[in-house]
Amino acid sequence: MLINLDQRFIAVYKIYFIINHSFSLFLLSMNSKKAFILLNGSEPSTFPDLGNYDIVCAIDGAYNNFEAKNITPNLVTGDLDSIKTIPTTVEVIKTPNQEFTDFEKALQILKHRGFSHIDVYGGSGKEHDHFLGNISTALQWKMGLSISFFDDFGKYFFIEESIIINNVKGKNISLIPFPTANGIVTKGLKFQLNNETLSFGERIGTRNIAVEESVFIAFDNGELLVYISHK
Repeated sequence: MLINLDQRFIAVYKIYFIINHSFSLFLLSMNSKKAFILLNGSEPSTFPDLGNYDIVCAIDGAYNNFEAKNITPNLVTGDLDSIKTIPTTVEVIKTPNQEFTDFEKALQILKHRGFSHIDVYGGSGKEHDHFLGNISTALQWKMGLSISFFDDFGKYFFIEESIIINNVKGKNISLIPFPTANGIVTKGLKFQLNNETLSFGERIGTRNIAVEESVFIAFDNGELLVYISHK
C-alpha cells in the first residue's frame, strides 16, 4: 500500500507529540492543585462541582454572584471596588495595585500558593475589554499555569506545541492564532491542516468540526488558542 508524504508527515508528528503530550501530563500531575476562579463577567447558568477544586476564588464583584446563591468561596480577592458586601468569614486579600488587573493579581496569589490548574468562569460577556484583557492575561501566564475558560457555550484555552482532545466528535473546534501560529498539523477535524499557518487578520480556523472522538493538534511555533463548543 502506498502512503503519500502528507500521511507520513502526520503519522510521524502524531507519534512524536503523543509521547511529548503524555510526558507533559505526567509532569503536570506532579503538581495538580486545582483552582476555580469566578470573574465578574456573565454569570454561568450552571456551576461545576466545586468540591472537585482545592480552592474556590471569587474575584471582586464576582463574590456578589456567590453570595446570591449562598455559595461560600475560600478566597475573595481584588481591589474590592465592585463588591457589595465584604465577607468576614472567609479569607479576603485586597490587591489595590492598579498596574495589574484583578485577574492577574489572583493568578499571582494562586501561583505563589502552588496551584497549577486554573478553571475560569465568568471570563467573558458584559464589557468586552475585560474579556480581551482576560485572554491577554491567560497568554501571559501560559508557561506558568494551565488556564481554561468556561462559559455557557464552550471551553477555550491556549495550548503548548501539541494536544490530544478526547470526546469531541460533532463539536465545533476553532483554532485562533495570537497573532500567528506556524506549522499547524491536525487530525480528526473535518477541515484538516497539514503544516499550515494561521495568522490573525488574514486566516484563522473558526467553526471547524470534529469528525472523530479524539482530535490531534500540533504546531511548530507561535501562539494558538483552541475553542471547543459544549455541543
